[in-house]
Amino acid sequence: MTIESTVNVFVLQHVRESEDDEDVKLLGIYSSERNALNAQKRFSTKSGFIQYPEGFFIDKYVLDKDYWLEGF
Repeated sequence: MTIESTVNVFVLQHVRESEDDEDVKLLGIYSSERNALNAQKRFSTKSGFIQYPEGFFIDKYVLDKDYWLEGF
């Protein structure tokens, strides 16, 4: 019998929306929420990000799991 462990990762993205466009940047994938938050702090002081502080998102994902379950 094998015991599988769940591995979580935390994805940091930044989204900047304009009238006719959406610019999504994948900034990093981290092993803990704390690491993702620390990265967000680092990015938040950089040009382009400092003007859009509300654009940061951290999402938790489980490895080896399907997330898109339907077709197009």
